[in-house]
Amino acid sequence: MYIKRAIEDKLLLLLENFPALAILGPRQVGKTTLAREIQSGLTRESIYLDLENPVDAGALDHPVEFLKNVADKVVIIDEIQRKPDLFPVLRSIIDQNRVNGRFILLGSASPELLYLSNETLAGRIVHMELTTFGHTEIGHLSDFREHWVKGGFPEPFKIANSDMRREWLKAFLSAYIERDLRLLGLGTSPATLHRLMQMLSSQQGGLLNASNLAKSLGVSSPTVSHSLSFFERSFLVRLLLPWHSNMRKRLVKSPKVYIRDSGIVNYLLGISSYEDLLRHPLLGNLWEGYIIEEVINTLRDDYQYFFYRTADGTECDLVVFKGSRCLAAIDGKFTSNPKRTKSMAITMKDLQAEKGFYVVPECPETYAIGENQYITSSWQIAEIIRSIATTGIMPK
Repeated sequence: MYIKRAIEDKLLLLLENFPALAILGPRQVGKTTLAREIQSGLTRESIYLDLENPVDAGALDHPVEFLKNVADKVVIIDEIQRKPDLFPVLRSIIDQNRVNGRFILLGSASPELLYLSNETLAGRIVHMELTTFGHTEIGHLSDFREHWVKGGFPEPFKIANSDMRREWLKAFLSAYIERDLRLLGLGTSPATLHRLMQMLSSQQGGLLNASNLAKSLGVSSPTVSHSLSFFERSFLVRLLLPWHSNMRKRLVKSPKVYIRDSGIVNYLLGISSYEDLLRHPLLGNLWEGYIIEEVINTLRDDYQYFFYRTADGTECDLVVFKGSRCLAAIDGKFTSNPKRTKSMAITMKDLQAEKGFYVVPECPETYAIGENQYITSSWQIAEIIRSIATTGIMPK
């Protein structure tokens, strides 16, 4: 059963306005399925090439001749990170005959990692990240508990047996670390990378201290920082930056680090059920990470995201900006009866946040808990922020 992705309509619009469209995201996130769905609705003839298939890859041994021969077709190229030297060729082909919707590229790395050549497709290509399933996309299939435990990758989400799901996640991480990251140019040993991911899971939502991680791993700080950069740009890890300005308050400067998919972090922590989650000492951090991913993956690049923390202990999990406007200060609270906090009040005052939100597990309807402070749920918060950004008011 195909599940419509939230970005699908926007992708079709972009395809009409740019010669090349890149759909980027971690492996197994559903890029190929989405591309096939788009392909089925195209009015022009199309061709699909998977660069992990030797036959398809061989077709591009002589890319100029091949692509000129299919100039009238939409060309879909999967696993584009396996052939970064193709980008200068695509640039030349596009410039010779600029037709919108000519190429759809699928890749498991960010644009920064893909463009190993000095030649880019700037002005000719637009990039969109396909994230794991958000709860708003699959809420008709499960409640937030199942989604939080299993994560948003399509395959493990469908697996009911926790042992089989654990085997899938184990194989996924091994393939990413031992093959994909090395293909992208990361030379750190797979054993070190596995240990680093394990350590990051135990520090979910903590401040990044590359020096301490390096000491524990027995490697240099630059090695840890370089590895984290690859983790981040291949969509495994999020480094959430602290908000900063020229305020006189002393602000924390280190980013916070999160493993993005809740299913992966749960696997690394040995969590296989909702009951395991409820008993885990990192429950609050895990809920915080889940909320942050839901908000950012839903609102996407139209907004800017930070956390707020001062040296005197004031902190807020996530602050959302639109330009110079601080639309919302957000704290994840895994409780059925949250109380207003001094940290929220100070954060809202310091940043002139328009609204403050405590995001809790169960909240059928958003309600006020004080002046411009509200209790809401993970599946409501993103749309509320979008409403504030466009109308300036809470949705009814």
